[in-house]
Amino acid sequence: MNLSGFTKKELLEMSNKYCKHGHTYLQHPNCYLKEKSKEKKIGFLDIESGGLNANWDYMLTWCIKTAGKEEYKYGVIKQKEIFDYSFDKRIIKELIEALKEYDMIITYYGTKFDIPFIRSRALSHKIKFLGFGSVQHKDVYYMVKNRMRLHKCSLDSACALLGIKGKNHIKGNFWMRAKVGDAKALRYVLDHNKKDCIILEKLYNKIKEYVKDTTKSI
Repeated sequence: MNLSGFTKKELLEMSNKYCKHGHTYLQHPNCYLKEKSKEKKIGFLDIESGGLNANWDYMLTWCIKTAGKEEYKYGVIKQKEIFDYSFDKRIIKELIEALKEYDMIITYYGTKFDIPFIRSRALSHKIKFLGFGSVQHKDVYYMVKNRMRLHKCSLDSACALLGIKGKNHIKGNFWMRAKVGDAKALRYVLDHNKKDCIILEKLYNKIKEYVKDTTKSI
């Protein structure tokens, strides 16, 4: 394809981003035109795990809220999966399939936690994770860190400042019970997931106009 019809800005964007086939848009310009012509499907992702390290801990729940809709995709570990030592294999596989439905995923501190945790758990289960460039990612944590001045760059602090309500905190005894598969505790953790996705979308919509529109690969 003749690239002379693209602007300098578009060519720069095409050289730095990848299509679903894993090539730059300069290599696959038709993919660029196809993606540009359709509205991106955006999802807000949050996960909960029994700890912070993917080689010692496993995922308990995950939730994705589709932007602009009351549409939620989610997964919850089962007690029998903990006791038969398959742990989060099923919900990791389901989450990866769900991620494929979106063009862009938005998280809060997902660059350092959610995404590498999911990837690491997938690799531990020998499940293929998403290829580089297949899904775009934005991290609202860095938007807050770079554009706001808070005593703590947490989702809670940013939402409190902007009057966004809905954040809840899980009590320790619920975490302990959820980690061993208690159904009631896991429902509580999933509800926490869902609420974080809701307020994350509200926060993103309030501050996105103050941040350069750039994305990275998931």
